[in-house]
Amino acid sequence: MLDWLIEWFLGISRQVVIMPVALAAPMMILIGALDSSLLSLPEVNDYITVARIANNPHEVYYFPLFPALGSVIGCLALYHIARRGEQYVSRRFHPRHLDRVKQIYRRWGLVALVIPALLPPPMPFKIFVASAGVLGYPVGRFALVIMLARTARYYFWGILAFFFRNEVRKMIDWLGEHLLEILLVILLLAVTAIMLRWLLQRYRGASPAKGTTQVSFSD
Repeated sequence: MLDWLIEWFLGISRQVVIMPVALAAPMMILIGALDSSLLSLPEVNDYITVARIANNPHEVYYFPLFPALGSVIGCLALYHIARRGEQYVSRRFHPRHLDRVKQIYRRWGLVALVIPALLPPPMPFKIFVASAGVLGYPVGRFALVIMLARTARYYFWGILAFFFRNEVRKMIDWLGEHLLEILLVILLLAVTAIMLRWLLQRYRGASPAKGTTQVSFSD
């Protein structure tokens, strides 16, 4: 059932890894822009950057700039969407989460973008980007923070891939052989987390009602 997804993912990754840099660069910018705007391609940029540099070590000096630039473009697109349509943000994200992010912004300003921009999922990122648009932070400083943080992130992976390229190649081969099992485990963990969260919310919602009933009988 997931064969098409596996083939799609591996196909794009292999092509970007082996194609000439003149073609791989715009492809990485496009993938980075899509991932940081309306679509979600979790860690695809990280995976391709690592695989590319492991196979082309001399590109460690400049290749990480391409996914970083794509991420900036995608974030700017989401920023402007959120700035012009706050209803989109309220539909996409839970109001409680939005309020929490806005509190973080009020305390830290655009510095609040640095940690989510550096860390991979499950650290939330797009909600910080969209909230920056809603709050109207200066677009120039916003883009600069994203570019610096994303560049640091992808250069980190690139440098690791450069020094451990033999191990990276072996790991990539292993992932290709066991990707279906990995996806199934991730899916199982996601479903389990959703169920636990639903049960916890239901328990919290039922507890006050139970307490109220006991008080009313005692009266």
